[in-house]
Amino acid sequence: MIITRQADYAIRCVLFLASKPVGIATMIGEIADSMGIPKSFLAKILQRLSKAEIVSSIRGVRGGFVLKRDVSDINLLEVIQSIDGPVAINRCAIDKHICGRSCNCSVHPIWIKLRALIQDYLSAVTFDKLVDTKGSIGTQKISLEGEIYGQRLSVR
Repeated sequence: MIITRQADYAIRCVLFLASKPVGIATMIGEIADSMGIPKSFLAKILQRLSKAEIVSSIRGVRGGFVLKRDVSDINLLEVIQSIDGPVAINRCAIDKHICGRSCNCSVHPIWIKLRALIQDYLSAVTFDKLVDTKGSIGTQKISLEGEIYGQRLSVR
């Protein structure tokens, strides 16, 4: 599984907005400059984030973008899926009909379990966990733990 550059930019954008005071709109140029995202590319990303009801646009002189919900109600999974669609290690974990071998494949259940672990983990990582109480980005430490067929999985 590879997160696209567009999804990475979307995460950076939401992270930036999460670090700002609630209700204060931020213009595209400020987000783009601060997070190293091409402005024209960011406009398209913000449209998708708006469609997914993660951000709202505010028109006018003091316009820009704000998060539509509290940072504790927005998670990594929904941001990634708003840009890239379903998250999975293999296409057959999204739709078993893509591969005619899914029913007899000994690896297919592993892809399904990994998909579930990834989705559970990404949905548990909300943006309040990624921005500290002072609004600083990237200071929080998050770890991943789970189990696949009796094997302990731990990533820190």
